[in-house]
Amino acid sequence: MSIAALARREPSRRRGRGAAVPFWLFIGPLCVGLLVFTVVPIAWGFLLSFSRARGSIALGTWVGLSNYANLLSDPQFRGALATIVVFAVFIVPVTFCISLGLALLVNQVQVGRGFFRTVFFIPTAVSYVVASLVWKMEIFSVNGLANIVVGLFHGQSIAWVSTPNPPWFWLVLVTVRLWLQVGLYLIIFLAGLQDIPQHLYESAAVDGARRGWRTFWYITLPQLRNTSVAVLFLILIAAFQAFDEFYNILGGGMTSGGNATLARTPLVYLYQIALGQQDYGRGSAGAFILTALIVIVTLVQSRVFGFGRAD
Repeated sequence: MSIAALARREPSRRRGRGAAVPFWLFIGPLCVGLLVFTVVPIAWGFLLSFSRARGSIALGTWVGLSNYANLLSDPQFRGALATIVVFAVFIVPVTFCISLGLALLVNQVQVGRGFFRTVFFIPTAVSYVVASLVWKMEIFSVNGLANIVVGLFHGQSIAWVSTPNPPWFWLVLVTVRLWLQVGLYLIIFLAGLQDIPQHLYESAAVDGARRGWRTFWYITLPQLRNTSVAVLFLILIAAFQAFDEFYNILGGGMTSGGNATLARTPLVYLYQIALGQQDYGRGSAGAFILTALIVIVTLVQSRVFGFGRAD
């Protein structure tokens, strides 16, 4: 290489080294925070799941897969897994359909679209704890709004939160979750709808197709494929991580008959084990079992819907 070429490369190297300093000053604190508050706790929790750690987060006696086997053989933990699966099977399609339907309606509005978008999005800023307590103490209490509406139709007052048969508490849990999260997915769908090329609808109109079910099925829905699958991922993960509304509305769960506990999610169960009984080894094992379940379901869903595959 000639001396002139080397002379030209030297300033570019100096510029590269000069740009690296502000880059690492900007990104360094974020990397340190992720390492200290995310990577290290996850790695430590993984080690705890293989040890008998009681009353302390220090590593105890190595027990291998004993904590995992103990949890998977526990009928209460399996019942909690069944509860969250049933909850996800119901809440995921309902949230998806309501969010998409509202997004389609808001997208048709010509005046005041920003107002409706803001109104639907505001509940996402509300704390799950606060919303759960409002639902429990004001809307679905004995003298709450729900029973006032029931009284207008000459019905009997219902103990929404404390009656396992029929399980009215599911209505409380589902409605508070819908109110809190529908607005977020509405905004995501609305962004996807506004990204659809309008000439597709114009071409369909030229061919005699009016806007309605046929254009939705053959144009809108296919164009929203990636958005729809991403929304399904988010709703599914959020469903499996449900904790606040279950814990604040039902506490430890709803008991029916003998010792069977209904409507207790894995996170509520693990919270009671880890912080109530201070069994951090079993609690960590349960957290990784739940993580594995979420990963498996997500991979299956991505395989079924072809998320990320070229059109």
